Amino acid sequence: MILRPALLADAEPLARLGRISFCAAFAHLYRPQDLAAFLEEVYSVDAVATEIADPTITHRLVEDDDGGPLTGFIKMRSPSWYADHSDAARPIALGQLYTDPARTGEGIGAALMDWALDFARSGGHDAVQLSVWAENHAAQRFYARYGFIKIADIHFPVGEQLDEEFLLELRI
Repeated sequence: MILRPALLADAEPLARLGRISFCAAFAHLYRPQDLAAFLEEVYSVDAVATEIADPTITHRLVEDDDGGPLTGFIKMRSPSWYADHSDAARPIALGQLYTDPARTGEGIGAALMDWALDFARSGGHDAVQLSVWAENHAAQRFYARYGFIKIADIHFPVGEQLDEEFLLELRI
């Protein structure tokens, strides 16, 4: 497993993996027009390229040792989108920890989480924050294993639909 930074050339495969991963987990929850609007806003090639070029956002990608297609990714943003919900002095946001749905359970998510926590510590951050859908119990258990705790109830827009989400935080 190779973890590496994202390059602008990764925008298309990263957008594709984001769409596949999001849809595999959540597409059934949304009206087609809400899902289409969200995917265009978040996982279009242009949107992903803009984020890769943004100095406040850091992506880490995973691919197999043979350099095949992307198998996972994570996004970190500093300053955190959620800083107002906490008294942490320098929180960083963790966003979109996704793996190829066919590769779940292979340790890709754990490798990305370990990288994210090291990245946060090395950057002098005192907390990692993330949002998780209130009904995504598997993801909540994953984050709880790392010590994340709920600090707020928030909403996450997907098109015109607002999802109930939990804001989690880990002090580091």
